[in-house]
Amino acid sequence: MSDGLRGAFIHGRPALVAYVMAGYPDRAGSLDALRALVDGGADLIELGVPYADPLADGPVIREAADVARSANPGGFGLAETIDLAAEFLAEMGEGAPPLALMTYLNPLMRMGLPRVAEAIRSAGIGGVIVPDLPPDMAPMWLTVSSGIDTVFLAAPTSTPERLSKVGEMSRGFVYCVSTTGVTGERTELPNELATLVGRVKASTTLPVAVGFGVSTPEQAAIVARSADGVVVGSALVRRQHDAGELRALCRELADAVHGVV
Repeated sequence: MSDGLRGAFIHGRPALVAYVMAGYPDRAGSLDALRALVDGGADLIELGVPYADPLADGPVIREAADVARSANPGGFGLAETIDLAAEFLAEMGEGAPPLALMTYLNPLMRMGLPRVAEAIRSAGIGGVIVPDLPPDMAPMWLTVSSGIDTVFLAAPTSTPERLSKVGEMSRGFVYCVSTTGVTGERTELPNELATLVGRVKASTTLPVAVGFGVSTPEQAAIVARSADGVVVGSALVRRQHDAGELRALCRELADAVHGVV
């Protein structure tokens, strides 16, 4: 397993960043889903933390989070997700791809930032993506999270000043949001996506991965022509109840992304 998240982008081709929800449809099922992503060729795994108010997430991921929180005895939140990731990473050993948690600021604050950071490091988790953590509020987290890559988001509405700050403060990679709004499957990609990716790349030396709205192998291949990585979430979560279906779609996506040179 590579230290940090940037190891997913060192293979000389675009990377597939695959998202699944922790605890969905239950704990054992989400562990099977993580294994399926490895078998399916994912370069980096984004593991969602179930949360009651996921502002950036669309209906598929929201529903999965609700099921995870209600289906597991005692609930399922940040601590349980870290434990799940630790078990998975220990099982995979050196064969594990880099893994990032996707969570929100409130669960981090409730658990306590120093405690969260220590738990993440102990689990072997490479980084975190926190959509509602703006760069100007980041120091309170960054001061306790050494050794953990924190990925910030760039959006179509980001000003040049914001892009510069995101590029400067991110570690591992920069997450480029393809469109405004929430996550979810879309029939078409924005026409100006390549231009947006170019703007983000001009603001950082890190790899740039594009997410929000990418759901098919065909779309993933288009995104991979301009981006260093492609993030797919809702389409995978929709199949998370069946590890075989999940593995098959992940393999199709990986083949499409990896085939772009």
